Amino acid sequence: MEQSEVLTGAAARGRVTSVTKKLPEVTLAFWIMKIAATTLGETAGDLFAQTLKLGYFLTTIALFLMFVVTLAAQLGSRRYHPFFYWTVILSTSMAGTTMSDFMNRDASAKYLSGGATSLGWGPQGLGLGYPVGAAVLISLLLVVFAVWKVSGMTFQIRDIVTFRGEALFWSAILVSNTLGTSMGDFLSDSSGLGYAGGALLVTGLLAVLVALMKVPVVPNVLLFWIAFVLTRPLGATAGDFLTKPVAKGGLNLGTVGSSAVLLAVLLGLMTYAQLRERRASA
Repeated sequence: MEQSEVLTGAAARGRVTSVTKKLPEVTLAFWIMKIAATTLGETAGDLFAQTLKLGYFLTTIALFLMFVVTLAAQLGSRRYHPFFYWTVILSTSMAGTTMSDFMNRDASAKYLSGGATSLGWGPQGLGLGYPVGAAVLISLLLVVFAVWKVSGMTFQIRDIVTFRGEALFWSAILVSNTLGTSMGDFLSDSSGLGYAGGALLVTGLLAVLVALMKVPVVPNVLLFWIAFVLTRPLGATAGDFLTKPVAKGGLNLGTVGSSAVLLAVLLGLMTYAQLRERRASA
């Protein structure tokens, strides 16, 4: 991504301050990395919470703290660093997975395999269910966007250059990734579509959004945020398709192996993005 300069409030005082952009350009590579990160977020979140049996409660706390640490590094950087940016995306996807599971699920046999009656220490889940959980998260996301609108900050991510604007951006990302997990789990577990069917449905919706980009009356900013939310259930259903048992419609590759492969793919993409960024700024 080419670095550029924008006018800040200092211009009103008679001078112009250069501000280097800290968020990436939205390209095809951006969406490929987003889907890879959200799919890894699903398998890694399930790895800690279910495979390692830490439970939704402890895993949510640990992954939320990871999100805070990665976000601090991103907010503290002076320019766009692909590793910082995509690590935050990954941490929001992982935290969103277990936050959604904690909100929507409970310790019933429907959600726990192998006859288990509990999963890790602490509360076993609020058991709100996917519709109620999604309604809560949609309400939270609308609140974030309302605050964002009132603040006067731009919704165009290429023009977000202030600390407050970036804080609003990452708040929306965390909530949208949690919402996307709820949507993905609903499609996989409750809609009857199954993992592959849910992934195909979301892929079809994303294709419609691509077509709408050619319609002048539809704002691209709106399409971006709808796509950003929808790529999370795509990652959730794809992650479940990779890890869940064959009897449930999955490939039964396991959370460990799937997470390792997805992590290698994401690291490769992040390295490529970092090299491109260095060449662009040289």
